[in-house]
Amino acid sequence: MIVDDSALSAYAQQVGVLLTSKHLRLVTAESCTGGWIGQSITAIAGSSGWYECGFITYSNQAKHRMLGVQATTLLKYGAVSEQTAREMVTGALKMSTAQVAISVTGVAGPSGGSKEKPVGMVCFAWEFKQSTIHSTTHFFSGDR
Repeated sequence: MIVDDSALSAYAQQVGVLLTSKHLRLVTAESCTGGWIGQSITAIAGSSGWYECGFITYSNQAKHRMLGVQATTLLKYGAVSEQTAREMVTGALKMSTAQVAISVTGVAGPSGGSKEKPVGMVCFAWEFKQSTIHSTTHFFSGDR
């Protein structure tokens, strides 16, 4: 699945309309996307009304230090895992005043993949503050 900038902008605008209508704010926790989600959001005029902040935690140390991802989670499951994505999203909510969070971590490539975690494997998590955490893993074709 290839998503271009115009599609990301359209998705971000839809999210903004929904969050604004519910008086909610969003925080993002990104790894493999390196801030691309936050950039897509902040390119929208008025996004400051519904987007609080974003964390770009590319290294394991940053995930641990900034978002509280447990060292044991990183050792047992790795940075690219739903478990890590879930801890990233919870940490983002704890470190912000937002009510909604999304996280993403994955193998961007072109190298660095393995049989178990190939290039294009991306884990997502999302959470409403003090509610159930949801997560999923997708396998995209191609690399960066």
